[in-house]
Amino acid sequence: MRKTAYALAALAGAAMLVTPMTASASTSSASATQTLSFRGMNLTIPSGWEVYRDGDRVKVITGACGKRSAGYFTPKCDAFWLFGPKVIKYGHEGFSAYTPEQPFYPASDVQPCPFNGRYLQVLGKATVAGLRQVGPGHKAHYRSWFGRCVVEGNGRQIATFDQREWFLPKSRILVVDVWNTPGLAGTLKRATWN
Repeated sequence: MRKTAYALAALAGAAMLVTPMTASASTSSASATQTLSFRGMNLTIPSGWEVYRDGDRVKVITGACGKRSAGYFTPKCDAFWLFGPKVIKYGHEGFSAYTPEQPFYPASDVQPCPFNGRYLQVLGKATVAGLRQVGPGHKAHYRSWFGRCVVEGNGRQIATFDQREWFLPKSRILVVDVWNTPGLAGTLKRATWN
């Protein structure tokens, strides 16, 4: 990778907080939950998920994560992201504004595979596209982008993944998940709004 790409990637993820945010916890009949609020959207998530805020971005860690406070594109971190307008303003390769016609990719160079940083990721075409409900009265542009993890130099594929995105254009919220987080689609469907 070029030095400028490293510098831009470092800037994109540099300001993540080291401690999780506090969330309001409530107990349901099955398990404890917490409410995550972002730009007027409220999600009820498991209390075991850790929420890290950094201004216009939120990282929600849902499982194992080697570098909990690291930025976007950090390998080996089961998490999904919520982004607001300041981030999606530069959400395409080359740092142009995000639109649902291309995957969220705020970089100018090839980024590491989500599963193993020794490999590179390549995003292909959308395999699913349509609208999805995100709480009452809110529809998101939904895309699932086919991703591959490849060996640098020869391009041999070692793994695949789907980058799922829910974009709410009126609320200016983008949700990005490369880990196929169990229950995330249902959590978004049951969102409430202020």
